[in-house]
Amino acid sequence: MAQYKIPPDPRDRGKKNNEKRLASGEKPFSEKEPVPWLWLGGGIIITLIGLGLSILLLRSFLLREPLAVTPVEPTIIVLTAPPSPTWTPLAEVVLPTVQPTFTPVPTPDVAVAPETITVGYYAQVVNTENVGVTVRGGPSTSNAPLTVANEGVVLLVLDGPVEANDFLWWEVRLPDGTEGWVAGDFIEPVAAPQ
Repeated sequence: MAQYKIPPDPRDRGKKNNEKRLASGEKPFSEKEPVPWLWLGGGIIITLIGLGLSILLLRSFLLREPLAVTPVEPTIIVLTAPPSPTWTPLAEVVLPTVQPTFTPVPTPDVAVAPETITVGYYAQVVNTENVGVTVRGGPSTSNAPLTVANEGVVLLVLDGPVEANDFLWWEVRLPDGTEGWVAGDFIEPVAAPQ
C-alpha cells in the first residue's frame, strides 16, 4: 500500500535556496540589495539641471524686447463711377400702321365632285354589296365600331387619309352628326347633297 507523504512547504523553498547559495559563497536572499543611491542622486541632479536650463530659456524669450514695428498709413481708395451719358430725347418717329387686309378663304365648290376623296368635300358609301360600311372610333380595324353607314349614304369628309391595316382611313360625319373613321375602299367622291 502507498504511503502518504507530506508535500514540501513552499515557504521552505527559500531556505533551501539560501543554503545552496551559502554553500556556493553567494549572499543569501534574506539580505536585501542596497538601494542604488548613486544612480538615484545622479538622476535627481540631471533633472534639476534640465529644469533650470528650461527656465532660463523661457525667461530669455519672454523678457526679450518685441520687434520694432513701423506704423503704416492706410491707403484710401476712392471709387468713382464713370460719368453717365446725358439723355437726349430722340425725335419722335411715327411708324406707319399697316392695316391688315382681309383675304377671304375661297370656299370649295362642293356642288361638283372632286376626282379623288378630299377633306371638306363629300363622299358616298359604295362597293359594300348593300351591307354598308362600318364607322369606327379610330383609323384601324382594332378600334370599336360605332355604327354602320348604309350603301349610298352621303358623308362629309373631315380628315385623312391615315394608313392602317392595309386601308386608307378617312374621318367622316354622317347625316345624323355621328363622326368616325371609314375605310377609303368603300367610299367615293360625290357632289354635295341638295
